[in-house]
Amino acid sequence: MPYYVLLLMSRFLPLTLSLVACLAMPTWAAATQCSAHFASGVAPTITNPKLQARTQEVCFEAFAVLHSGISRTPLYSAEHLTRANLVAAKTLSRKDSFHAESALPTQDRAELRDYARSGYDRGHMAPNADFATRSAQAESFSLANMVPQIHANNAGVWAGIEKSARQLALNEGEVYVVSGPAFIGNDIQRIGNVLVPTHLWKVLYSPAQQRAGAYVITNDDTRDYSSISVSDLEKMIGVSALPGLSQKIRDSGMALPKPTSSRGGNKPKSPTEDEFTLRDLSRSIMDAIKRALQP
Repeated sequence: MPYYVLLLMSRFLPLTLSLVACLAMPTWAAATQCSAHFASGVAPTITNPKLQARTQEVCFEAFAVLHSGISRTPLYSAEHLTRANLVAAKTLSRKDSFHAESALPTQDRAELRDYARSGYDRGHMAPNADFATRSAQAESFSLANMVPQIHANNAGVWAGIEKSARQLALNEGEVYVVSGPAFIGNDIQRIGNVLVPTHLWKVLYSPAQQRAGAYVITNDDTRDYSSISVSDLEKMIGVSALPGLSQKIRDSGMALPKPTSSRGGNKPKSPTEDEFTLRDLSRSIMDAIKRALQP
């Protein structure tokens, strides 16, 4: 082969391979610097245009956040739980270090004063107990990872859901988790400059099972939770949590572990009382969802 042909190939082959790689990626894949925290390395995408303004990705040591300057909360926090990291995390005691996130613009971030005397907890989306190092645990106390949460909720059913995610990862070796708030309806409350979510959700993807599902709860003193498919969750909240997975996995749902928690006096009810499908949500809530997702 002539030398000049080889020279041209050597010059343009890397560019060609890069273009092929880009074309092979799903067209809906969000640009990310935090791929290690996401299933298939693909970041969640925001499907509701109302949520897309003033967002910023923040890559932490052991989790990633997409933060909203409108709500001054995360739209999601994503993490890859492994058995080894969770075993190491058990050896660390909790050391609270709540702080405003310096990586965010001042006009877009929550401050400690927003939560002061508000009556709401600073509720972790990616929980401190998931992390294996002091530095990762300290980062989990960033307000970029927090939402205003009713205490009975945070210490009760939500703590049980967090524990269930960890137990599944311990049992199976790894689980991908994406958690976040939902702001459904027109009557959204505010503390300081921070919006109060009406609902909270947590998505679990098990590589061992090749299945995924989502917990959904209301942000009140409920002990109830819904267990729905990832696709149904997306329709509800306007966030596609696992866009790197097949449509079949996102549609099929998963038998999620039943949350248990001894904190806050919240004892889960029986599965027949607690485990609902999307169809069991009230008509008023569904109407609110439809209004919230209108462009």
